[in-house]
Amino acid sequence: MPGVSYVVPVLNEEKYIADSIRAILAQDYNGAQELILALGPSTDRTEDIVREIASTDERITVVTNPRVDIPAGLNIAISRSTQPIVIRVDAHSELSANYTTDGVRSLLDNGVANVGGIMHARGRTPFQNAIARAYNSPFGLGGAAYHGSGEAGPAESAYLGIFRREVLHEVGLYDESIRRGEDWELNLRIRQAGHTVWFDPALSVTYWPRDTWGNLARQFAATGTWRAELVRRYGGKNPWRFFVPPLLVLTWFLSLLIAGLQLTGVFSPLSSALASVVYAGPALYLLALIVVSLRMPGPLTLRDRFYSLVVFATMHLSWGFGFLVGIVRGGHHSVDTSRTTAPRER
Repeated sequence: MPGVSYVVPVLNEEKYIADSIRAILAQDYNGAQELILALGPSTDRTEDIVREIASTDERITVVTNPRVDIPAGLNIAISRSTQPIVIRVDAHSELSANYTTDGVRSLLDNGVANVGGIMHARGRTPFQNAIARAYNSPFGLGGAAYHGSGEAGPAESAYLGIFRREVLHEVGLYDESIRRGEDWELNLRIRQAGHTVWFDPALSVTYWPRDTWGNLARQFAATGTWRAELVRRYGGKNPWRFFVPPLLVLTWFLSLLIAGLQLTGVFSPLSSALASVVYAGPALYLLALIVVSLRMPGPLTLRDRFYSLVVFATMHLSWGFGFLVGIVRGGHHSVDTSRTTAPRER
């Protein structure tokens, strides 16, 4: 099998990085392997953990990423790597044991440029479990194939990615001016260059999402802002589902405005009745939140279902608000502060 280079951007991941590295080093793969860790200026114990593990395995190389941003770290790691296949891994994810073997075979057998599989979110606390359930639900993140299941075949984008090195260099690696949504943008350029991005549901990755409400809100606000930046750059090439959260936020804003005007007596009775139609959007959304949260599968407590409702609303409204901010001013000044602050225990 061809050699593979795992590239991992790392910042403030003391809770997850050791398990992520161990899952990579334990891959059942009959080929050369190297692991390049792009280490950002962490404020927790991440650097100590990384360097301790690196000292025990010659396959690991640690490089510094002074710019912090994920695309910059990935490009630094790719530039230091040597193998013909490049495998992106997140520091808060764990590859299944056969991920590399199955992924490289899928890449070669299908003659494609990039292969990705399913992100299976998991949690360690009740609230993080609620976030994981939302990630795994079509209602949470819009039903992209890699959040659920589906048939193997060409895809718009891929989670993480198993790449042919020559294709990465052909399209110019990751765009370092994009801090969020870099995967989608890279895969768009890969497809525009005439290559195929492939989804393979046989590939599975465990993903550990943010574990506090504040970090979740900051993450999704930043993601929405950068999605808006991608809309500003690429327009209609973005999927329609990304416009739903900002429309939801706009209906909430409009509902509050109409309510204020009604309370101050600005509208006539007829105008007020007609304007009340705007409340249908938020009402239907609240109903959907309640129904979906109550119908989440599994032996869940009432608290678990309430957490799910809160998580869904936080993801959608934070994303939508961030999108509206990004459409107005772009994404250049937006930073995902859920990564730059040290993790906090619940």
